[in-house]
Amino acid sequence: MVTFSLSCTLGPLRKGLTGMTGARAERGGRAERGGRRAEIIQAATEVIAERGYRGATLAAVAERVGLTQQGLMHYFATKEALLVAVLEARDQWDMASAALHGRAWPLEVVANLVEYNATRPGIVQAFTVLAGDSVTEGHPAQDYFRDRYAAVREGGAEALRAEYGDRLPGGLTPEQAATLLAAVVDGLQVQWLLDPGAVDMPAAFRDFLSLLAPPPAPPAGEERCAPGAAGNA
Repeated sequence: MVTFSLSCTLGPLRKGLTGMTGARAERGGRAERGGRRAEIIQAATEVIAERGYRGATLAAVAERVGLTQQGLMHYFATKEALLVAVLEARDQWDMASAALHGRAWPLEVVANLVEYNATRPGIVQAFTVLAGDSVTEGHPAQDYFRDRYAAVREGGAEALRAEYGDRLPGGLTPEQAATLLAAVVDGLQVQWLLDPGAVDMPAAFRDFLSLLAPPPAPPAGEERCAPGAAGNA
């Protein structure tokens, strides 16, 4: 006689249901944690905008989201880690906005981003301070900035190639000029942060772009003379 055990039948089923419930709980926990991280990043962005880099302490951000500083550190162990997350979120927003124009950003879009940066000095300050600190060995933001500058140079080269082809009017390749483009943007940010009344960052960037462009054509009916030609006539 074969004895039928109900527990043998329900055991695997119960185990399977428990596994499914556990998987759902794990997914729900990840989603909740991801939502909490996004809330913290948004709060940090607001605090930076209001108080600047130095005022954006972990305690200030924790208070805004209703956590203790220790609780916040379960999500971001250091201030640098939190600020890198803020900058990554900013990059994603900027990339999503520029992506409306296709893979290669028109230089006009880059100029518009520089203009937009002039409205968020706290974020620009955090970026500039972290970028400077990241050159020290072992800094937690070093990988972020190394990868970001590589992507900026690549994107800048694409934008310049779309605008001018394989050679700019001055003879530089897009790759050569892209390095200068990134240097100008960051250098202008430093000067603007130090003396915003003296440095018009968006206007200065557009001045730089005008240096990359070919010289304007002479008015109709006029011929462009070579240097010194007028004196030899």
